[in-house]
Amino acid sequence: MIYKVYYQDSLYEVPVRENTKAFYIEAESEREVRQKLKNRAINIEYIQLLEGKYLEYEKQQENFKLVE
Repeated sequence: MIYKVYYQDSLYEVPVRENTKAFYIEAESEREVRQKLKNRAINIEYIQLLEGKYLEYEKQQENFKLVE
């Protein structure tokens, strides 16, 4: 399954929607996504499962790359 992770670069600043970034990651569950990202110094706002037509739409975007 592919998840889209919305995040902020800083753990120490108040989240601002205009500064929210996103990347894509493959995992079996949201829990696994969090385990894979636990060593990164980012503030995770939201983890969204992508499937069906929404996944196909996201794959067409030029910034669609799976992060390891």
